[in-house]
Amino acid sequence: MTDRCTPDGGKEFAIFNHLESEVRSYARSFPVVFATARGTQLFARDGTAYLDFLMGCSSLNYGHNPPELKAALADYIAGDGITHGLDLFNEAKESFLREFRETILRPRQLDYVVQFPGPTGANAVEAALKLARKITGRPNIIAFTNGFHGVSLGALSCTGNRYQRAAAGQLLGGVTRLPYDGYLGSAVDTADYLDRLLSDPSSGVDAPAAVIVETVQGEGGLNVAGTEWLRKVAAIARRHGALLIVDDIQAGVGRTDAFFSFEAAGLRPDIVTMAKSISGYGLPMALVLIDRQLDKWEPGEHNGTFRGNCHAFVTARAALEHFWRTDSLAASVREKGNLLKSRLDQIAQKYDPSRVSAKGRGMIRGIDLKSGEIAGQVVRTAFQRGLIVETAGPKDEVVKCLPPLVIGEDQLKQGLDILEDAIESVIGSAVNKPA
Repeated sequence: MTDRCTPDGGKEFAIFNHLESEVRSYARSFPVVFATARGTQLFARDGTAYLDFLMGCSSLNYGHNPPELKAALADYIAGDGITHGLDLFNEAKESFLREFRETILRPRQLDYVVQFPGPTGANAVEAALKLARKITGRPNIIAFTNGFHGVSLGALSCTGNRYQRAAAGQLLGGVTRLPYDGYLGSAVDTADYLDRLLSDPSSGVDAPAAVIVETVQGEGGLNVAGTEWLRKVAAIARRHGALLIVDDIQAGVGRTDAFFSFEAAGLRPDIVTMAKSISGYGLPMALVLIDRQLDKWEPGEHNGTFRGNCHAFVTARAALEHFWRTDSLAASVREKGNLLKSRLDQIAQKYDPSRVSAKGRGMIRGIDLKSGEIAGQVVRTAFQRGLIVETAGPKDEVVKCLPPLVIGEDQLKQGLDILEDAIESVIGSAVNKPA
């Protein structure tokens, strides 16, 4: 996300500027105070409506305050339901686990146990890495260029971004970084390169505990792994005694149409990390899905005070019940994903492909503008015209669209019209600048 100046806005932002740490980032791009939200829209304190194509960075796949989930949570709170449960047995967790098993795991023939770590994606990744090392007795992890897995130290070791890594203030070890699919161009199969390194006892790459991979690199710039590449990486990991961890935190929960982003490739990961939209309502919640035969934890070896967020269990159960008992949402995402692709391709085709190209998969797509400065200008221009959209990529050069999965076609087209006009406005002025 491009870092921009904090708005000075006088009294309106005074408390934020005085008391909030400089570490904040998104607020720098969208300098208003938001008050309410509904569906696809955020409303500023002055009543101005904005189409939200950020959606909590894919934490709100069903939009803001989906009524079915809001009603379930309100009823639960009104009935004095348990809020904080640690890992005690409780009815909210029981209902979620039953629904998750019947609606998600059994139809896909996935025999996973569910671990509730601390309630963030980074917590889930930390647990997955720790478990893989415990099971295999190996310290090394294979991660990929442009991967993003969180900013706590273990997850940050697997994250590629130099700016974020530098903030650790220490060496980040235990990880071997290898090229993602397409990183070295279409002529080089980086899965073959991975296999060659692991097969050669003199390559200098230690046998790994796990290979961790995103099927779509969201923060890394909407890089998409091919189906065959993913299958080869899974087979290579298995052949060399490493576990396959799929980080499905941003690309999962329907963002690529199926519930899991790896379904199209036919993968059966050993471990899956989930967070963001798993609660369905933006409430903190994360899962680690572990092949039943690999659940080697001892009691309390990995825990977290807020691993029992019962409000999140309630909305997560309601989301699965309402959106995933049938295939209608996935079918709708396919249709809207195709519309999103078509429009972004049309926008990109107006310009030199060396300057503008479309990227992504499903409803996690965007426009690569090859320049963080230009992408930042597009984001600011779009915001001025009523659209909230973010940047991604190693230089913040990709404008990333994450509309809610339930968005109507009219609003989707409206947002894309704003984006197209913003790009034309910025690119047009950029073209006219002297070299």
